Amino acid sequence: MPRLPLLALAILALLAAIWAGLLRLGWAWPALQPALAAAHGPLMVSAFLGTVISLERAVALDRRAAYLAPALAAAGGLLLLSGLSWTWGGRLLALGSLGLAVLFGVIVRRHPAIYTVVMALGALAWLLGNVLQLFGRPIYAVVPWWVAFLVLTIAGERLELSRVLRLSRRTINLFAGAAGVFLAGVILSTLAYGAGVRLAGLGLVALAAWLLRFDLARRNVRLSGLTRFIAVCLFGGYVWLGVGGALWLIYGGVPAGPIYDAILHTIFLGFVFAMIFGHAPLIFPSVLGRPMVYLPAFYLPLIVLHLSLLLRVAGDLLAIVPLRQWGGLLNGVALLLFLGTTGVSLARGRR
Repeated sequence: MPRLPLLALAILALLAAIWAGLLRLGWAWPALQPALAAAHGPLMVSAFLGTVISLERAVALDRRAAYLAPALAAAGGLLLLSGLSWTWGGRLLALGSLGLAVLFGVIVRRHPAIYTVVMALGALAWLLGNVLQLFGRPIYAVVPWWVAFLVLTIAGERLELSRVLRLSRRTINLFAGAAGVFLAGVILSTLAYGAGVRLAGLGLVALAAWLLRFDLARRNVRLSGLTRFIAVCLFGGYVWLGVGGALWLIYGGVPAGPIYDAILHTIFLGFVFAMIFGHAPLIFPSVLGRPMVYLPAFYLPLIVLHLSLLLRVAGDLLAIVPLRQWGGLLNGVALLLFLGTTGVSLARGRR
């Protein structure tokens, strides 16, 4: 199965997205191609995260045809990265998201449960966001759908893992209510952007509160080693999710500028990448079939991520451009440190 090449293409998209993000922040560095800065969002969300999430599901289903979804997403990212065709890159990313939606259709049919349905809704949100982009909707109008893709996928996975806690029906209903408010806001944002993102922000705050109170990490943070590290990652991510939701709730439909930057990166960096840092020691071995060893150095990129994001958000909210730029640069350093520590862990695990 083409696991390693697909993962390599996803990481290439991540590196390109980091570079594109720094160009957007105003760092006067050479661009690989003229449209690279504009491709920052699609590269990060669809070409990197979409490929990785699709690849993880393909491995779990263990069917050759399932690998078509991450392959299409990776190919779309390659076209965006190279600048050969924005149109065909977007089409391939949309087809990749359609493939993931089909995979989740199979999963829901096999295992009908609230958590599989929530993750399937996340895949549909990715598909709808990519379709909206294909039809020329601006990125700010597509972003709520991309946020829904990642938030619902992660929240559904956490609900699935929390089954061992034997959550009460009332607790699960609270989760469903928070997710429902968030999704309703995302849908509304397509018709009334300002009102929709405020409602979505309320849902994000509710989801963050639920995860902080009921997630399995609440128990695991008292343990040690890798289990504690994962729990620390999750708790930090949930706090950033709540901050991002609160900013959406307060500022509403901001289509660009520093506040827009703060909202997006509290969610995409603070929440999503904290989840990736925490789950990487579980995902990489399952995808690559190679063991990883726990390293205390795992905390280094996590600390740099949180501190640099604080710097960036402070620069956004206080309108201090250099603070925002240096915070963004250190965000990139945190992601590179994560890739480095993951590589070292994989190498030691193999030995």
